[in-house]
Amino acid sequence: MPQVRIIAKNFMDMVAALPAMKLDKLYDNSFICEAILRSLPPLAKKYVLQMLCVELPVNSKSMEEWVLPDGASKHRVAIDRLVQLRIFTETKKKGDVTYTLNPIFQTNLKKLLVYGVVLPREPMPSSVTVRRPSSEELEAFALEQWECFLLQLINSSQTERPSNISSSMMKTFQRGLVTQRDREAPRLTESGFQFLLMDTNAQLWYIIREYITSSEERGIDSADLISFLLELSFHVTGEAYNINTLTEVQKNTIKDFTDLGLVKLQQGRKESWFIPTRLATNLSVSLTDTSSRKQGFVVVETNFRLYAYSSSKLHCEILRLFARIEYQLPNLIVGAITKESLYGAFDNCITAEQIISFLQQNAHPRVAERIPSVPENVTDQIRLWETDLNRVEMTTAYYYDEFPSRDLFDGAVDYARSYNGLLWEAPDDSKKMRLVVRAENHGHMREYLSGQK
Repeated sequence: MPQVRIIAKNFMDMVAALPAMKLDKLYDNSFICEAILRSLPPLAKKYVLQMLCVELPVNSKSMEEWVLPDGASKHRVAIDRLVQLRIFTETKKKGDVTYTLNPIFQTNLKKLLVYGVVLPREPMPSSVTVRRPSSEELEAFALEQWECFLLQLINSSQTERPSNISSSMMKTFQRGLVTQRDREAPRLTESGFQFLLMDTNAQLWYIIREYITSSEERGIDSADLISFLLELSFHVTGEAYNINTLTEVQKNTIKDFTDLGLVKLQQGRKESWFIPTRLATNLSVSLTDTSSRKQGFVVVETNFRLYAYSSSKLHCEILRLFARIEYQLPNLIVGAITKESLYGAFDNCITAEQIISFLQQNAHPRVAERIPSVPENVTDQIRLWETDLNRVEMTTAYYYDEFPSRDLFDGAVDYARSYNGLLWEAPDDSKKMRLVVRAENHGHMREYLSGQK
């Protein structure tokens, strides 16, 4: 996954930032406990399970003996994460540190392991939900909704807004990704361009973080929203669930999630129901599992030609961010990676590594197993074209000339050089005495020259 600035904050960091009371409220739900457990580093999961039936505090030195010496760094990471999420309570007394498992988390996780998984709510019988979509139709719905959102994000001024995506939702999700000045068409920000090259899981969690962040403005408790979100991931894809089992806030949230393709709403004669799509049920898994490869579609040749086996308009628009699209057939996009197209991407603060990572992650199955999946001459040239833009470094400086004597000029050059502030001096054979000094050394130079007069 491309490492970009806008995803530096992990979703679980947001959970860890909740006040202690809200965290304990979250842990009252066994589904949340399981989702949090899934998100932990492997060693942290091991510690939780080892301490699940331990009621007394465990000494930190005893815990250090649970790992080999070369695992000390992973041990520290695991402990820090558990303390941040208040799964472990850290107690320091007379130089001794002990850890205790959060009793609320411990009790609910025990219930989950002893009594097994009980679904948050029972699915509705198929006799009531007779018009339920097939798995293929549900997948197509989720994909269409997601692509509609991203297409509008790419070009808000030209893409027609789908009637089923509310303007308030778009404003929430576009915050930080799209900017608009007076009388100008909306355009993507630096973060917006980077966002489009992220994988779907990372994009989805970024949007959900924005949605949760803005929840307080709408008068919604962020802890309640996080709880419902993670609970939603334990529903079964394609099953229908009665909307009347939801609270008023949850009903409004479900309507918002429909815009993203997380759920599909349907209306019967007497009942209404929602059907989770794969995007929703994969939420808790995608917190940690970013390794699952989706079906790739891009082939890059050594001559910089690019072939994308896709009928998606979204794929075409994303490729257009860094490649020159030459023509598009019903199931094939043909283009080329050129110096000019990459310069356009670099101007929008998309980096060479992000482009290369996108091409590698979306490599067609025929080339995905090759090493490398993208030709080395192409990746090397993309990096070289990026460095071309960074060859000139701007430095604030002062220019000095019209020295009354050669001795004063030579002394000024030596003085500037002693402060490591000399950037340029006229050649020795030049009759003109000129030099350029860094701006931060100007005060010293002025004092020196005043003293020489």
